[in-house]
Amino acid sequence: MRLPKDRPAARLELERQMEEGRRQEGGGEEWAAIRRGWFFGANELKRELLAQASERVGAQHYGAERQENGQAKAERLVQEELASLGWPEADLAARRKGDPGKVRIARRVRQETTMTLRWIAARLRMGSWTHVSNLAADGGAKCQ
Repeated sequence: MRLPKDRPAARLELERQMEEGRRQEGGGEEWAAIRRGWFFGANELKRELLAQASERVGAQHYGAERQENGQAKAERLVQEELASLGWPEADLAARRKGDPGKVRIARRVRQETTMTLRWIAARLRMGSWTHVSNLAADGGAKCQ
């Protein structure tokens, strides 16, 4: 579905096409994101929008939006730190659970986002969330 620039006629055409598609599909599972979500489109655009909004999440936003925004920011931070360390993604699985680089990433994600220790432990392949908690709290001394 390709539309011209954002003009009233284009918006009406988009609405017509979406309604036609919804009727043809019977409103199945593929339309759930439209009924319950805030975004419909390519994942790349979604990531860009989430990055732009990361500092603008307020009290009026619901839990799912806040979580998704936090997760997008956390993923961006993980990718930045991996690049800084010169590690490919596969290094997270290959390195020790308490590797100082992993601890550094975990601390940054914990400080700059609302992601849980469970999420951080799973994402960075660091074992249990309590292990991450101990490593992040003691400044990484246990992993030396």
